Amino acid sequence: MPTYEIINGKWHHAPARRTAPARIRHRAFAGAQQDRLTASFTGSSLSPDEALRRDLRKLRQRSRQLCMDNDYAKKFLHMVGSNVVGARGIKLQAAVLNEHGEQDNHDNQILEDYWHDFCLPENCTVTGRLSFRDVLRVFITTVARDGEILVRFIDRPNSRYGVQLQLIEVDHLDENYNKILSNGNRIVMGVEVDALDAPVAYHLFTRHPGENAYLWGGKHYQRIPANEIIHAFVMDRPGQNRGVPWLHTAIRRLNMLGGYEEAELVAARIGASKMGFYTSADGATHATVDDMAATGDEYDDRELIEEAEPGVFHELPEGVGFTAFDPQHPTAAFADFTKAVLRGAASGLNVAYNTLANDLEGVNFSSIRSGVLEEREQWRQLQQWVIEQFCARVYRRWINLAIAHKKVRLPQNKLEKYHRVTWQPRGWDWVDPLKDAKANADSIAMGVTTRAEVAAAKGRDLRDIFEQLQREQNMAAEYGLTLTTANKSNLTGENADEPGQD
Repeated sequence: MPTYEIINGKWHHAPARRTAPARIRHRAFAGAQQDRLTASFTGSSLSPDEALRRDLRKLRQRSRQLCMDNDYAKKFLHMVGSNVVGARGIKLQAAVLNEHGEQDNHDNQILEDYWHDFCLPENCTVTGRLSFRDVLRVFITTVARDGEILVRFIDRPNSRYGVQLQLIEVDHLDENYNKILSNGNRIVMGVEVDALDAPVAYHLFTRHPGENAYLWGGKHYQRIPANEIIHAFVMDRPGQNRGVPWLHTAIRRLNMLGGYEEAELVAARIGASKMGFYTSADGATHATVDDMAATGDEYDDRELIEEAEPGVFHELPEGVGFTAFDPQHPTAAFADFTKAVLRGAASGLNVAYNTLANDLEGVNFSSIRSGVLEEREQWRQLQQWVIEQFCARVYRRWINLAIAHKKVRLPQNKLEKYHRVTWQPRGWDWVDPLKDAKANADSIAMGVTTRAEVAAAKGRDLRDIFEQLQREQNMAAEYGLTLTTANKSNLTGENADEPGQD
């Protein structure tokens, strides 16, 4: 419809006015769009410590409950302990050099012998119950379950080596103990840090908060300097002062799966019973045998059948029918659904599904090799983390105090030299021994790897292997025997010496 306007006292056609289109705002990333599908997906801008302060205790409690009651969580802890620590533990390998830059076998042997003695239960821990291998197992499984652990150095000049270890659960660190101190330091969930967030001290409950005695007399803390504490946890975000249980992403999934399996198990048990109900046209309720026995009523000819025997048929009273109750459980999708849930949980735990679920159905050599190799790389990373965060720190504290208190007969002026050690964690057998042995032999021949690296991959020390071979050669010589090594055909799989071949 045309519009008009007055210009200089006369009417004129007014030009049409166009409405500017609404400006549509587009985000640069689709993942940041806010719509009805992402209304509850708000994300978090909390600092790492603030996020942990709110949820850490509940996460730890649920993780512990799963590890006590859930088969798969229990299996995960076992996998962590057996793969990171293993049956032999993480062994010390002294690598002290003499003045000529060569291996000082004398001092190395002394260090390893003294360390082996310290690792015995009566020398290693304040309780005298755990060897160093046991401490390693408890250390790594506790970090996996609780997210963190505290280990305290207890200086005991009267002990065999002047120092022992005390394992402390992180419950002693109060998540709600947060304050700013007059010296400028802050206490963040029980950890006192300086202006650069470096730990200065740990404020621990004098008693475990889960004990009944804790309820009497209020909260009492003791301040322990940071140099006496190993507070071990895997840091995910900069500035993080507490650790998160490793099961945190799988907690809900594994808990729901446990409830689902229990429901299916109960339903399957009920279904196997093949129960049913008696019905009548008038809707009357018929008394059971147990009811009549309890009231003293006499049985009549219309007594209902409550138990069935194989191969026996009964006639029901007139007017009474039978409705079968036959639930179909477990459902046909039970196995596939359980497998899908466990695959998600295994991804969150960073382990192979087949190992976590004990499921080797449909697995071939290539798939199991691929999964095992990727999983072993994860275990190697954790082994190195334990060495750096725990083993190396314990050894340095031990050797420093042991020499200072003259518990180890080595000169103190060479203390820095005695810090030169390496650690040998457990290794693994080959997935295909023949093929892998041939590949190692070819790599050594080409010069792209060494015998020491091959031995280390199996959790062995090359020096120990050579010493053992030398002892075997000497023993064979005593008996007039000559030991031979495998020829090339044994490594390549070419059985040239088999009967029937020229």
